[in-house]
Amino acid sequence: MSANMSSPFSELPIYKKAMEIFVLSRSICTYLNQDLAYLKSDGSEDEHIYFSGDIVQQSVSLAPEILRAVSEHCYHKKQKHIATLERLTNALHRNCNRLEKSKSNGRDYFPILRKELNKFNRIKRNWVLTL
Repeated sequence: MSANMSSPFSELPIYKKAMEIFVLSRSICTYLNQDLAYLKSDGSEDEHIYFSGDIVQQSVSLAPEILRAVSEHCYHKKQKHIATLERLTNALHRNCNRLEKSKSNGRDYFPILRKELNKFNRIKRNWVLTL
């Protein structure tokens, strides 16, 4: 990821917000994993631990997808990358909802992540108009 930070696109507000979301989601999920890593009394895992990994994976995919959309010359291919961004943010919202139902103190941080995702969506709407 650090190789992308040197690109001229790294100054874009949408790219910066994507990186903030990645750092925030990784921090939240690191905190959550400490609570969710323990086995239940019947020996099974907490199913919410997988959603925390999904959030990190989805948030790490935001910035590269933005760079792909910006560097693409074909309009239809740009639209595919924008659609992927939309799917990623929708999946992040869904996984936030799922993780808020977990039995962890970290669930209190998901409204913050959701608020940042909403800011990202507002920035994205304006950014799409400039492509």
